[in-house]
Amino acid sequence: MCLGVPMKIVSKDGDTVMAEVDGVQREASTALLGEEVTVGDYIIVHAGFAISRLDEEYAEETLRLMREVFSEGDMA
Repeated sequence: MCLGVPMKIVSKDGDTVMAEVDGVQREASTALLGEEVTVGDYIIVHAGFAISRLDEEYAEETLRLMREVFSEGDMA
């Protein structure tokens, strides 16, 4: 199963961004996006590529739900 993760852009250099979620940072290419992104934007990162831009409210709600699901898995 593949999972794209919402992450916040913390720095940008051309088509390469550094994105962060829960203190974990990953480099991602924005070459596949059809729109410009800036520091502070939320993106879905999958396999080292930004594949979509999200609004902040939707990204935060998605992350909240993911944290809830994954923490329930720890209880099994």
